[in-house]
Amino acid sequence: MAWIDSLPGRSSNLILSKGDAMNSELLILALAAVLLMVHIFAAAHLKTKQYGVDWNMGARDDVLAPLDPGAGRLVRAQSNYLETLPIAVIALLGVVVSGRGDLWTAIGGWIWLGARLVYLPVYAAGIPKVRTLIFLTSLVGLGMAIWPLFRL
Repeated sequence: MAWIDSLPGRSSNLILSKGDAMNSELLILALAAVLLMVHIFAAAHLKTKQYGVDWNMGARDDVLAPLDPGAGRLVRAQSNYLETLPIAVIALLGVVVSGRGDLWTAIGGWIWLGARLVYLPVYAAGIPKVRTLIFLTSLVGLGMAIWPLFRL
């Protein structure tokens, strides 16, 4: 795979195979969906480990003990991811649909996704200040991706 230069006002493209091109922003969103599944299953795994398979397969109506620290961190990381994912979807789809995507929107999307990818294990490990810096880095990436939508 190779990056190609894009024209101003056009999304950067990723060459996938002979003659086929895909907007980088759309690839980022596809990978973001995979990362969401990782968040969901990582948290569910530790919750099931703590509460049991019957809880997982049941109606989950019981009042339960608080989550263990590791499971709690994964649930909070998932919640945090779900707070920024809609912003990323709006930004990345917005620049593709409006034709305002460029190399910088793609770089912003990759920064956001890369930071979110690193955020999960750092939060799971309980590393507090680094986690916040990674989150702030992801916000910078989102800002880069959404900024062209504010141009008149």
